[in-house]
Amino acid sequence: MMIRKIAFLTIILILFILGCKQENDKKTSEEPLKEIIQDSSKTAKAIPEVNEVIAEEFKLNEENSIQFFFDYQKGLKENKVKLTTSMGSFTVQLYDNVPYHKANFIYLTRKGYFDGTQFHRIVKDFIIQGGNADDDETADKRRKLGRYLLPPDTRKGYKHHRGTLSMPSSEINNPHKLASPYEFFIVVTKPGSYHLDGGFTPFGKVIEGMDVVDKINKVQVGKGDWPSKNVYIEKAEVIQ
Repeated sequence: MMIRKIAFLTIILILFILGCKQENDKKTSEEPLKEIIQDSSKTAKAIPEVNEVIAEEFKLNEENSIQFFFDYQKGLKENKVKLTTSMGSFTVQLYDNVPYHKANFIYLTRKGYFDGTQFHRIVKDFIIQGGNADDDETADKRRKLGRYLLPPDTRKGYKHHRGTLSMPSSEINNPHKLASPYEFFIVVTKPGSYHLDGGFTPFGKVIEGMDVVDKINKVQVGKGDWPSKNVYIEKAEVIQ
């Protein structure tokens, strides 16, 4: 009887010891798991939001340019631009009732497009033409801004008087005389070059610094009417 009792107590003791060991093993195995979950949470907070959307860079094209400039010109009160060149500065005033061309010129000015471009075509006693350059930077600017043309707006009664700011037509297949938006020309002929009326769009005039325009028109030119020495537009800025 005594032997059975001792055997029974021994079994109970063994079961108790095994139970304690299993409980300790369970706690030991859970602690690393808990630490891993916490670390993962910390790491997750350090990772940027994956749903952040990078806005696609806006570019003008044949489909969106007219609507864009229609909206852009609404409430556009500024109508003067000062162009500082390597030969001096002059100021142009843009016509409010030629809205697309005015808006285009203001937009490109604010985008810094004209800065660093040149008066690349100079015809004696006729015009100076600017807005282009023979460098990669100007081409890159055009690619970023977009490829588009502007419709002519020749029925507002403006003529190509001396000092008139007007738009050249694109050289691309262009029977409708669509304007090249990145370039402009200024008439220096006295009293004007009226044979241009109806074919090109006057959209402003020089109101200050016409003497600088005349000085640019007198520089020596080479083949293709390109100046022998580059004449730069160093800065174009919208002014009140």
